[in-house]
Amino acid sequence: MFRNVLELVSLAENQNIKISEVMIAQEMVVTGKTREQIIKQMDFNLTIMEQAVEKGLAGVRSNSGLTGGDAVLMHKYIQKGNFLSGETLLDAVSKAVATNEVNAAMGTICATPTAGSAGVVPGTLFALKDKLNPTKDQMIEFLFTAGAFGFVVANNASISGAAGGCQAEVGSAAGMAAAAIVEMAGGTPQQSAEAMAITLKNMLGLVCDPVAGLVEVPCVKRNAMGAANAMVAADMALAGITSRIPCDEVIDAMFRIGQTMPTALKETAQGGLAATPTARELEAKIFGMSLNS
Repeated sequence: MFRNVLELVSLAENQNIKISEVMIAQEMVVTGKTREQIIKQMDFNLTIMEQAVEKGLAGVRSNSGLTGGDAVLMHKYIQKGNFLSGETLLDAVSKAVATNEVNAAMGTICATPTAGSAGVVPGTLFALKDKLNPTKDQMIEFLFTAGAFGFVVANNASISGAAGGCQAEVGSAAGMAAAAIVEMAGGTPQQSAEAMAITLKNMLGLVCDPVAGLVEVPCVKRNAMGAANAMVAADMALAGITSRIPCDEVIDAMFRIGQTMPTALKETAQGGLAATPTARELEAKIFGMSLNS
């Protein structure tokens, strides 16, 4: 059993196994299920994620009309070949957006760790599928590794926007993805921890300010940026770059920042982007309210 990233990495290093294997073993202890049952459940999650990516890339729109179609635009842009960023990074962005647009359109997604941040992990995973050609088992391992770091955050800080701001949702998702990317790319457990720390450090203080109280704006585009952040942080860690602040301390800092964050910036739609004039006009239009109400 592990309680923090230090213990997670130590278990993997001492037993000379992947972080994903540590997580599988812990799930067996916690749930009492067999290894086969646990892997089967994660395989099901993987299928849901893939279906959401495909549906989003085919084009969806939310009932509010606030979001939809951006994944298609990004995919077409990539196909033109004159993009400025790397193709794999932009592919991750398009697939992260696709997943979160499906969520906004009330489709089926797999919360990773939440519905509002559900695009980052599958977005990066399925972009890497085309880049690294992993086996299905390796893709399932990716999800267990992401889950291991999400487990630590959930038990030592928060994965809730209402409790800790968007840093706790998209920030956590991006860190989880970065750690899993490193393992899939052949990095060490410690490098996965470095990637998580680097990612989360750069998303500290991110507020949760959904326009009209809907998980759409700016949530969908934040999933895009979370995926990009994860990809870059993973590359940094694989290059040998380390975080001067240990991963567990970064997670603790996120928790403390969330505690001191004003209520208006924690999923209440009372502050931030949600309180802009345009956001209030959109809210009134969507819900048929008077602008003065």
